[in-house]
Amino acid sequence: MFRSVLMAGVASLALALPAMARENHAILIGASTYTNLNERFWLRGPANDIGLVQQFLTTSASSPFEADNITVLADGVDGATAPTLAAIRAAFAQLASEVQAGDFVYLHFSGHGSQAPAMDPDSELDGLDELFLPVDIGPWDDTVGTVENALVDDEIGQMIDGLRERGATVWAVFDSCHSGTATRAAPTGDDEVRLRKLSPSALGIPDDALADAEATSRALPDPRARPDSPVSSDAEGGFVAFFAAQTNETTPEKRLPKGKKGRRSQGVFTFVLFETLAQNPGITYRQLGQEILRRYAVKNMARSTPMFEGDLDTVVFSGEPVQPVTQWPADVSDNIVTVPAGALHNLTEGAELALVAAATDGDDAVLGYFQVDYADTFSAEVVPIAANGKAAIAPDDIPNGAYLRKQGQGIDFTMTVALPEPGSTHDATIAEAVQEMQDNGELGARIQFVEAGEDADIRMAILPESPRPDAVWLLPSSGLFDPDNPSQTPSVGITDKAADEFAFVLADSLTHMARAINLLKIGGGYGVSDLDVEVELRTRNKRNKKLRSLDTVSVPKLIPGDEVHILATNNTDQPVDVNVLYVGSDFSIGHFFAGRMQPGDSLKKGLLRITDTAFGRDRVIMVLTPAQPQTAVENLAFMEQEELERTRATTRDNQTRLEAAFAQAGFGTVTRGAVALGDEEDGPGGSVLQFEIDAVPGDG
Repeated sequence: MFRSVLMAGVASLALALPAMARENHAILIGASTYTNLNERFWLRGPANDIGLVQQFLTTSASSPFEADNITVLADGVDGATAPTLAAIRAAFAQLASEVQAGDFVYLHFSGHGSQAPAMDPDSELDGLDELFLPVDIGPWDDTVGTVENALVDDEIGQMIDGLRERGATVWAVFDSCHSGTATRAAPTGDDEVRLRKLSPSALGIPDDALADAEATSRALPDPRARPDSPVSSDAEGGFVAFFAAQTNETTPEKRLPKGKKGRRSQGVFTFVLFETLAQNPGITYRQLGQEILRRYAVKNMARSTPMFEGDLDTVVFSGEPVQPVTQWPADVSDNIVTVPAGALHNLTEGAELALVAAATDGDDAVLGYFQVDYADTFSAEVVPIAANGKAAIAPDDIPNGAYLRKQGQGIDFTMTVALPEPGSTHDATIAEAVQEMQDNGELGARIQFVEAGEDADIRMAILPESPRPDAVWLLPSSGLFDPDNPSQTPSVGITDKAADEFAFVLADSLTHMARAINLLKIGGGYGVSDLDVEVELRTRNKRNKKLRSLDTVSVPKLIPGDEVHILATNNTDQPVDVNVLYVGSDFSIGHFFAGRMQPGDSLKKGLLRITDTAFGRDRVIMVLTPAQPQTAVENLAFMEQEELERTRATTRDNQTRLEAAFAQAGFGTVTRGAVALGDEEDGPGGSVLQFEIDAVPGDG
């Protein structure tokens, strides 16, 4: 698999860049139009991915790239070379002859992936090679046992090793997938969602060849285990790899950004990655990976699991840590005011910006206010408004060198739900339930229904071929359904309930999903903090009672009986309150701990034990809030369902902004996928940390 081949040499790496001047290089590969394949297998998004990445590297990267140092191999991009196998090999060979020790290389692969019988079966645990497909991909050649013009994972690893052997640090991003069974189950509008995988059968690989290859597979002895990387190579340069999905998953492309004018087909992984980077420049690869996982959950766009490998604790692009950019120079031309930031930087229509004469001016020196009138990916037009006691300022009155500074942005707690396609025998029942929810004042304001095919966070669907043909399935925004794992997707039966009962259960299911997603939304507003608290998750079980660290960016797998513990150290000079919550794969929420750490204190606490009641993607959420001495410990136990009504009826005069956000989100339901270990219930600048866990069946 890609991961095993590409990770050679990372484990023992300790790279020290020389003091000489470094250069940044990039090879960007986007394959969309596969002329030797049926047109239904063509993609739309890779060319747009490459355009976005190229513009980001040259204009927005914390360590900018010179345009001449970027090689673009993409069909559909003006002036680019077609991404054939020969062109890809030539580009890597050319770059390997040019890079110097200390240089940085960014590699991006957008396009179809697939699998084929491994040319060297001993190199693959599952007996299959992972493939990236250039545009001149051909059919399976049974005489030599290969797919014509396929780029095999082993060869990609060798090409990357050629760069690292020159002393260059390499970051490779793969927005493709190779397997998985997700199918299109709900309309998303304009046929926008496509999967970046090609089944082996589409390449003409015989079923018996695949069966023979899989017969050589060597299954992992423990469902929690991860494949080992091969023996470290002698390559000198550092290496990081980001993958859009695990090898048994799919990854989609869809029109992004959601709800924006002029949105284009993009790889979901590519867009979320660079959206995160644009808003958080100068973070580490580990922080970047963790935030991507959180956004996947919040946006509900894909059920795939991105993977992140390598030297993850270094800063992206081998740069230096920097603070997020929240202000941009104002440009006035023909009475139109623009800023060089847009939807990728979270500047959405209606966002408010304050005008200051210089970037270093304080908030008390604001000259006036502007509002975003239109935003595309990298730029936004703004218009003057009267606000906060200041009159609207004319564009001609904006001083030279002025900046527009983004003001605080609230969290949107609404959830959009697309209705099922009409035509089923259940239309009347669903319409009645939806009307009842819309008539509910608070619920109707939080959950907004749109027609099938429109932009939505959740898509309702009737699936006659599914295990529950008389149920409403609640699908992600991609409209994709995994028939091999139906239990991972919520559904509400119709025919087994009276109309009022169905309406109640549907409303309850949607509010459960909204509450869980809202918790993760809050994490986005408070995830980056100067609060110096070290946090580590650890695990143990009855067979292995020694506590060991969990690599939380890799989404570890845990089985029933595994315990999760926390080790946290407060390195600040003030008390910090800690709350731990657990968001289950069924969108439930449990509260497992509340307590206070004094300056210098460490917290060692057993949190939970995985049960066999529910399997899927679970999340441990840690809420860290600075505390004043002699105050009550912040306790978020009200987020559980049994205390929700009582807490919402209570007003609190001294709520912090973070507390108010939790209260407004309307949380609460107990977890079913884990149980607490023990029953202890012990201003500004808070932090919300999220850790992903896959609860999977045991090995018996």
